[in-house]
Amino acid sequence: MSAPIQTEAYSLFLAQQAVPLVMDSPHSSPTFPQDFNACLPLDDLRDGEDVFIDALWSHAPQHGAHLLLAEFARTYIDPNRHVGDVDLSMIDGEWPHTYVPSGKASIGKSLIWRTLDDGRPIYDRKLSIDEVQQRIQRYALPYQAQLQKLIDAHHQAFGVCYHINCHSMNAVSGKMGEGGAGIARADVVLGDRDGTTCDAEFTHLVKDFMQGCGYEVKINDPFKGVELVRAFSNPAQGKHSLQVELNKRLYTDATGRGKGASYDKLAQDLQQLTAVLAQFAKSKAAK
Repeated sequence: MSAPIQTEAYSLFLAQQAVPLVMDSPHSSPTFPQDFNACLPLDDLRDGEDVFIDALWSHAPQHGAHLLLAEFARTYIDPNRHVGDVDLSMIDGEWPHTYVPSGKASIGKSLIWRTLDDGRPIYDRKLSIDEVQQRIQRYALPYQAQLQKLIDAHHQAFGVCYHINCHSMNAVSGKMGEGGAGIARADVVLGDRDGTTCDAEFTHLVKDFMQGCGYEVKINDPFKGVELVRAFSNPAQGKHSLQVELNKRLYTDATGRGKGASYDKLAQDLQQLTAVLAQFAKSKAAK
């Protein structure tokens, strides 16, 4: 990839010959800001990291898609949440700002995580209102604003924009996972919030391609997509957002932190998929 535009919140890799396709990876950074002050070792705090997702989609600009990467750890603050989705049980004092609960606090995974997947608490203290606001203002909001800017600019230029929100998932759900512990995940899960964030033609293009490569694909089961596909999509106006979850067993080793034997195959399949999606997006652009 060419040199990115960088801030403390994100890195942005721009395509030289852009098509109306944007990709973002909000959870692939292992960077922990110094004011985290968690009670767990940093290596354990990588539990929420979408390891290698940035690398697996790094080819995107070559095919005309802008690529946005978060530069802060998901367990520090999750940009794939509304900034008002605060877990009030974690706050020292009465939260004075916007409060938009999503229900994720029940599994410890609202805007700022309370626990890891295995249920261990991340903090042995309450968080001050000021430190939560600092995380929102310095990291979550700038990332969300940049993603919205990319989508809006493409929509204005092409009359349409397709957005892939890139993630990974554990092979089996943990104690605090969606639906409880011990549930095996499909190879790929696509989320369009029950058809509300993305045109079905685009969703099924991804599904059919990945199934053709030999992967088991499910739609909205169990992951439907969260804030980043909800907030900036409007299929009726030509703004389409699709969450793509890749099972870590497809490309990591037994530790979950190193590359597995099938990493190269998945990377090649995703590169071919991106080429197909770029051509599709280009064909939908206003003439």
